[in-house]
Amino acid sequence: MSQARLVKIEKDILGYNDAYAAENRKLFADKGILALNLVSSPGSGKTTLLCRTVGDLKSRLAVAVIEGDQQTTFDADRIRATGVPALQVNTGKGCHLDAHMIGHAVGKLGVADDSVLFVENVGNLVCPAGFDLGEAAKVVILSVTEGEDKPLKYPDMFAAAELMILNKVDLLPHLSFDVDRCVRYARKINPAIRLIELSATTGQGLDAWYGWIDEKRQAVLSDRALALETKLAAVRRTLAEGA
Repeated sequence: MSQARLVKIEKDILGYNDAYAAENRKLFADKGILALNLVSSPGSGKTTLLCRTVGDLKSRLAVAVIEGDQQTTFDADRIRATGVPALQVNTGKGCHLDAHMIGHAVGKLGVADDSVLFVENVGNLVCPAGFDLGEAAKVVILSVTEGEDKPLKYPDMFAAAELMILNKVDLLPHLSFDVDRCVRYARKINPAIRLIELSATTGQGLDAWYGWIDEKRQAVLSDRALALETKLAAVRRTLAEGA
């Protein structure tokens, strides 16, 4: 297959995905849902962090989870054990979730208005970077048990992410991981990326993580309120003109 043909196929696939992503984004905006796309390599501690997060937040926020894996329902089972609704999406040989999958999953899950939806993507720092799901932000999770050069090796993912969580920092005394170097590499790729150092095991950094979620959620709710006010004002103008 020629290079030109490959480029056309890739553009067609991404264009198809982006159309569904736009539908998802409108749905999330209309319902006041904060959707976060969690991405990482396998073994970063993403599911452990997510279980801790939804367990802590469920008493004050409506939360739901979409789990992406090639096979099994292990991760969704772990989330449901916390008392939070979760839906497993198995991608088979696919290496990422796409916007069409998310749209169907949201319909089946029945995500509540004004809630937080966490999407745990397939463990992979390559393919998920290129697929918009309609989310408010991508959150890339990097464990200190991985190399600090990951941002340079997988630049597209770190360029696409709004937040980098440096996870398992409780293990730093036992490792040679250079935090400053990792952060420097990440900001070389994405100068605007925000950083939270965190341990889902000890709880270090969780307040900062939850504060960031609250900040993003308030922005979503404010946008929804403004949109509703704008629609209401338009209806009033229409009624006034008709009178």
